[in-house]
Amino acid sequence: MCLGIPGRIVEIADPERKLAIVEVMGVRRPVNVACILMDEPIDRLIGTWALIHVGFAMSRINEKEAALTLDVLRQLGEAQGEIEAMRASERTLAS
Repeated sequence: MCLGIPGRIVEIADPERKLAIVEVMGVRRPVNVACILMDEPIDRLIGTWALIHVGFAMSRINEKEAALTLDVLRQLGEAQGEIEAMRASERTLAS
């Protein structure tokens, strides 16, 4: 299964190579936007939300969908922390 993380395109880094800077949860990274670039100038992608996977923007999404997905990812992270705490507690009790 592939996980796409929502990111917002904040600037164009290299139009010829179709690279943009995308902000994902406060972190900015270069991302290839060739998969979501339609017959439009690359600068029009600034402000667009996309699902990002291993350095590529895979599809465009709207801001509401991005917010919902980020919320679920945060919840999963919190749940993972709780699961790890339960496992650590279980190991402590077993020893």
